[in-house]
Amino acid sequence: MEFDPGRRRRGIYLLPNLFTTGTLFGGFYAVISAVNGKFDHASYGILGAMIADALDGRIARLTKTASDFGKEYDSLCDMVAFGLAASFVMFAYSLNHLSEYKVFLGQLGWVTAFAYTACAALRLARFNVLASRGETKGDFFGLPSPAAAAVVFGFVWSMTELGVRGGTVVVPAVILTWGAAILMVSNIRFASFKQVTLAERVPFRYLLFAMGLFALFLMYPPHTFFIAFLLYALSGPAMALYRRTAQGRSLTSGRDTPPRL
Repeated sequence: MEFDPGRRRRGIYLLPNLFTTGTLFGGFYAVISAVNGKFDHASYGILGAMIADALDGRIARLTKTASDFGKEYDSLCDMVAFGLAASFVMFAYSLNHLSEYKVFLGQLGWVTAFAYTACAALRLARFNVLASRGETKGDFFGLPSPAAAAVVFGFVWSMTELGVRGGTVVVPAVILTWGAAILMVSNIRFASFKQVTLAERVPFRYLLFAMGLFALFLMYPPHTFFIAFLLYALSGPAMALYRRTAQGRSLTSGRDTPPRL
């Protein structure tokens, strides 16, 4: 049989897809840990999934092993880790306690968890469409699913570290889950930090800020992690409100200014 050099070689790139599989494993481990009531271990699983998800794309670009298969596989694994697993951890920790009050509130618990999962799927689908058009170079449209998952499981991780029972924080759990879900499918811009490169010179205060943040994380890992991603989630609506207010002021000042002769 003659070899045709024009035929495409079948197979997948091993290294980046191993890290993508790590994202899938982190989500799977989080679900198993939440079923067993080990919510701190569940948080470690999703945190590991975030690290693996941040590395697989960079490794694929550095080694020039990016592929359509890798993109689709990454999206499916993200859905498991940052959509299904994150919502299940929140439901198992706190949202399921709504059933202790009324039937309607019990239904609200699983409806909230499902709404988050559905919004994560919609967010990933929209990202894939924008990526196929080459429209993902700048800021993110909508809260990225890993950041939304960080808000959700970061809350569980922080409350577990403090020894707080999930039944006593049902209200903030519902608010955070719905807020993260809505922000994922919104058109609000969020900074992507894609333009940040470690090789460029930066002011010395940036180094001090990074060192201070790292020190806080070492001293209070769950609380620092949760507050950092909560502030990131709030930064999008805050900047959108600021831009709209500034635009309204500019239009008002333009109407008040008489035309030049």
